[in-house]
Amino acid sequence: MAEDKKDGLKKPLDKMTVKELKEVALEIPEITGVHGMNKSDLLSAIKAAKGIEEEVKKKGSGTVREVKRKIKTLKIKQKEAAGEKNSKLATICRRRISRLKKKSRKVA
Repeated sequence: MAEDKKDGLKKPLDKMTVKELKEVALEIPEITGVHGMNKSDLLSAIKAAKGIEEEVKKKGSGTVREVKRKIKTLKIKQKEAAGEKNSKLATICRRRISRLKKKSRKVA
């Protein structure tokens, strides 16, 4: 991110919109076909042209299928807890399910 600010950019490349990235890419003569690129293509092209190393983001642990499998088991556990009138365990399961749903959106 420090390299982004050196080049006179107001905010980091990852936080820019596609429109802003296209404006930046049009100023760089090595990049062609800017209007046909999506955000990830634009980011990689701009970073390659400016010599910025891309950081490989670590995705959340597991795949979507694994996360959904965990959600299903927690739903079963939640129903059992509700049947046994154990509201504390049902609440814990509900919160874990909510967290896992958010995680599945990030992983996808």
